[in-house]
Amino acid sequence: MNTTQPLGNLLPEIRRKALKRVDKRPPHELAASWSGDDLLYSGPGKSIFIVLPTPGCAWALAGLGGCSMCSYIADSPLQKVSSQELVKIFKEHFQRQMQKQDIHVPTSIKIFVSGSFLNTEEIPKNAQKEILKIINEYEDVEEVVVESRPEYVNEDVLRDCCSMIPGKILEVAIGLESADDEIRINKINKGFARKDFEKAMEVINQLKSDFDVRVKAYLLVKPILTSEKDAIDDAVKSAQYAERAGAGRVSFCPSTIHKGTLMEILWRRGAYQPPWIWSTLEIIRKVKNTVKIPVIMDTAGFGTRRGPFNCKKCNSKLKDAIIKSNINQTIPEEFECECKVKWKADLEFSDVTRSTTNLLKNR
Repeated sequence: MNTTQPLGNLLPEIRRKALKRVDKRPPHELAASWSGDDLLYSGPGKSIFIVLPTPGCAWALAGLGGCSMCSYIADSPLQKVSSQELVKIFKEHFQRQMQKQDIHVPTSIKIFVSGSFLNTEEIPKNAQKEILKIINEYEDVEEVVVESRPEYVNEDVLRDCCSMIPGKILEVAIGLESADDEIRINKINKGFARKDFEKAMEVINQLKSDFDVRVKAYLLVKPILTSEKDAIDDAVKSAQYAERAGAGRVSFCPSTIHKGTLMEILWRRGAYQPPWIWSTLEIIRKVKNTVKIPVIMDTAGFGTRRGPFNCKKCNSKLKDAIIKSNINQTIPEEFECECKVKWKADLEFSDVTRSTTNLLKNR
């Protein structure tokens, strides 16, 4: 199976143009942090989110275009960042957020790097260790969540990371996106097959006798070339697969339109729309009835022009219901709105795949 260049020269060309438009800024200006209520493995608690400025996702910079929906590379300095600077930036943001925390609140630290934390070319090994060493000093931190592509999940780097936070959970969040290889490779251009995800799972499972290390699967809701109905079906099947494969949690990421992506080009030409919020509710209901592990539905971008949208009458109400569902792990109650009829018609009659495929051929 070809996992390298499924969309021909489209994505590399789009990525090259997007990178030329990046307004380069110093690393400390690209760092960010915030906190909020969240669901931990132990129950409701707080999460601190920290974005570190690394050289950028290796896959996005590899010359094959990266993922068709992602522009996080634009928030990277696109140059080497020293271990000392990374640790300094992390420490400043981490301590700032911890000072805002209530005393003795179960806390999760989520480290985002616009790429792979476990890739030592993005985060040098000594920086990994120093960052985790800082976190380990805080007893209220129960979980540390890092993101990585599966090819960087190996026993040595994981053992080093876990040994720095004894007694805490290390969760590796992997962008599986879909359990379907054709969707992941030919529509998302993720660059790896399901067997690669399963290989990473094997490595992590081998370490569970020594450390509390787990996996979260990120799943994309509605890639390009996908109808509304097919998006729901794939999301449900992918969550079921992730649980069977051994993931401890599933986090759904409904598509939002990132600048400088193929998804944005199709959206501007009327050949793609982010999923309905109704679809995300349907996914939650179906998954909750078939999957036992915790399931989170990201609500970033809900109700905006570039994100999941129903109508102005129900956007906020449904977003609030999903956020509550994330914390309590309950199925949102039934809602009714006049726009629901349009969503049902979209499920029954739309054929985004055919129209978008023709548009790509005529590009």
